[in-house]
Amino acid sequence: MRFSKSCLKNVFTVVLIFIYLLLTAVAAFLAYQTISEFLDKLNHPVMSVTYKEVDTFSPPGIALFPGKAQLLSCKHHYHDYIPPLVDPGKPQKGDCEIIQVTYFGPFSNQTEKTALVVRGPSDVRNKELIFMQFSQNETEEDFSAITYMLFAKFSDLTGSENRSEFMRDCERNYSTWTFSGGFRTWVKMSLMKTSGKSTEAVEFRQESAVVKFNDKRPDAEQSNQLFFAVFEWRDPFMQEIRLIVTANPWSSVAILCGVFMALFKAANFAKLTIQWIIRMRKRHLKNKSRELNPIS
Repeated sequence: MRFSKSCLKNVFTVVLIFIYLLLTAVAAFLAYQTISEFLDKLNHPVMSVTYKEVDTFSPPGIALFPGKAQLLSCKHHYHDYIPPLVDPGKPQKGDCEIIQVTYFGPFSNQTEKTALVVRGPSDVRNKELIFMQFSQNETEEDFSAITYMLFAKFSDLTGSENRSEFMRDCERNYSTWTFSGGFRTWVKMSLMKTSGKSTEAVEFRQESAVVKFNDKRPDAEQSNQLFFAVFEWRDPFMQEIRLIVTANPWSSVAILCGVFMALFKAANFAKLTIQWIIRMRKRHLKNKSRELNPIS
């Protein structure tokens, strides 16, 4: 019976040690998982998207690269209304603020470019738009198109000390689009601001609708290809995207504290168990010695 009790105690001790080791392994895994999740959330912030309603936007810069095309007119209109064309293909009086900038391209210093930068619309409530008309001899090229580029504020160009360098930086950082000859391209712009940890970026998004121009000019004048472009804001909402770090260091510290406490408890229980085993072993040896050496 004594042998059975001793055997049961040893089995119980082994099982108890195994449970403590299992708890230690689980606590260590939780600590590793908590640290891994914290670092992952820290390196991969989530996006928070909000829409801010405005009455006016800062007038953007519309940089056009007409090449050999000629700007015939540039006018402001409102409420999505453009009056019927009068003498299309002939220069007309305009009311746009335009700055001409000549510079060398950012990707090849041998390429000289000329940009016509137009002050864009701002009154989104009254649906302000800009209507432009260009003309180009269509026999000079196989394909006819005019390239343009958008940047956030026209005032950035006017306030720049070196406008050529400013345009180089814009071409290096912003995308370019085109509108084709023989069509009216209606561009609706929207603005998106992205705020990161330490930087802020502005990006234009656009939707364009293309309508064919019914050329009613005399045949002799139709050799000059006409381009029509309209720029306006799509709606009075500005999209703001913020990168938010969801990692909470305090919750992670609290979890780690609990894990380390569990590890400490497991280590303490293991220590007490080992001490108990040693005591039981000594007691067993002492009793066995007494049985072998009876009192005479």
